[in-house]
Amino acid sequence: MSTERVSERRRRAALHAALADPARLQIVDTLSLGDAAPSELAEALGMPSNLLAHHLKVLEREGVVGRTRSEGDKRRSYVRLVPGGLDDLAAGEVRAVPRVLFVCTANSARSHLAAALWLQASEIPADSAGTHPAEAIAPGAVESARRHDLNLPEVRPQHVDRVRTEGDLLVTVCDRAHEELTFPVDVHWSIPDPILAGTPEAFDHALEELDRRVGNLAPRLSLPVNPTDVAAAATR
Repeated sequence: MSTERVSERRRRAALHAALADPARLQIVDTLSLGDAAPSELAEALGMPSNLLAHHLKVLEREGVVGRTRSEGDKRRSYVRLVPGGLDDLAAGEVRAVPRVLFVCTANSARSHLAAALWLQASEIPADSAGTHPAEAIAPGAVESARRHDLNLPEVRPQHVDRVRTEGDLLVTVCDRAHEELTFPVDVHWSIPDPILAGTPEAFDHALEELDRRVGNLAPRLSLPVNPTDVAAAATR
């Protein structure tokens, strides 16, 4: 037996051992939808902070989770699943929602890209909004969408208070918006702001990361059985 195969088997055994603990599996299930600050995880799971820190250390050691620093509050970090770290081991229930609403600060790049990607991946309606809307969609976002054959709507950025309705699944794709909103957020994706760098590569990276996140979330959601809810969401 080759050394490489032995090493891979040991890696798989360590991964299964890490996930054998119910608390760590619960952490993974929670993060399979989106990112969360340690304090948010502790509150959501009803877990003492010292115990959560222990479980996160184990998951980080096995390459299951990682951390990123917030672009808003620099004292804050977000825990996320490492892409490919689970090899499709994460599972979750399917949730029925009439619409998905993507929110960032300016509603000029990430949230628009996310909504456009969502409409390609799911039959569930989607929209986007911002906490401090810009005057227009960023040219870099438009150009990145064009490079990826993604259709961005020709609309002006809009404020979340004018767009959000009861029943929306709210997904923040910006740390600042996530930390600023005073109403509940269902899912958070800590996506770096491509406008800060302003390069084509930054916009392409954001689009590709959003595409991966959309691909993970879309199979976890379905339209409500009540056709009235679906029709109402589609006309908003």
